[in-house]
Amino acid sequence: MDSNQQPQKTMIENDFFLCRMTDLEELQAIELTIEERKLFAIRQDNQLYAYWNSCPHMGIPLNWMPEKFLDLDGVLLQCSSHGALFQISNGECVGGPCVGDRLTPVTLKQDGDQYFIAANQPLPAALVNLRAAALRDFD
Repeated sequence: MDSNQQPQKTMIENDFFLCRMTDLEELQAIELTIEERKLFAIRQDNQLYAYWNSCPHMGIPLNWMPEKFLDLDGVLLQCSSHGALFQISNGECVGGPCVGDRLTPVTLKQDGDQYFIAANQPLPAALVNLRAAALRDFD
């Protein structure tokens, strides 16, 4: 590790405000970055589900545009890179190359209508930036 580099944190140390339930429409998603790790939450049937934004198949972000995670039918979460489909309610992959795997859930804390990313939960490994890795090969 470079002497100027800080060590990577492995735990979320504080609660982070995510949103109010009323901020989101049905099947609307919101994104947040904590310690350079991306997560998202999506509202379904007046429940809020949150996952780290990392496909279990390749460790890359799911969304094809900011806050766009759903398949064309608007029913399942879909990986934009290879089309894996995930249930919103439990993150289980039900179609594609990682069937049976699951998205990594993020623990939420509720206070009335406000939702927070709960402290004292592990941070996932940093996502692989395939473009940056490929460019490093040319150095």
